[in-house]
Amino acid sequence: MKLCISTTLLAAALAIVGCSTAPKASKSIEQVMDEGFKGKESLCAKVSKGQGSAQDLETMVGLTYQLTLNTPPKGDLASWTEKTTALHAAAKALAAGAPGAADQWKSAVNCKACHSVHKPD
Repeated sequence: MKLCISTTLLAAALAIVGCSTAPKASKSIEQVMDEGFKGKESLCAKVSKGQGSAQDLETMVGLTYQLTLNTPPKGDLASWTEKTTALHAAAKALAAGAPGAADQWKSAVNCKACHSVHKPD
């Protein structure tokens, strides 16, 4: 009985304080773009050419995950979530060596599709 009451009180206290268990991005969209996607020699370009090491692929998994945790500066959150989740899933598939992962990655890493609706002017 004490455990039940304590758990209930703890839950109520957390609700009042406004604690959130949702993870928050540790890298901004700009940081992710700088670290992984900008330029012809970027990590993304390397991975897209099939030249990424296992460490490169894991780095890309981490960077794409950070994108999923961010909020788009413009455009619909549902669109952002759909695009970043697909990109992250493709990065994970590449890292796992899944069949068809390269095609999945090339489809998901469509910069213009995302930038046209989410990148600020």
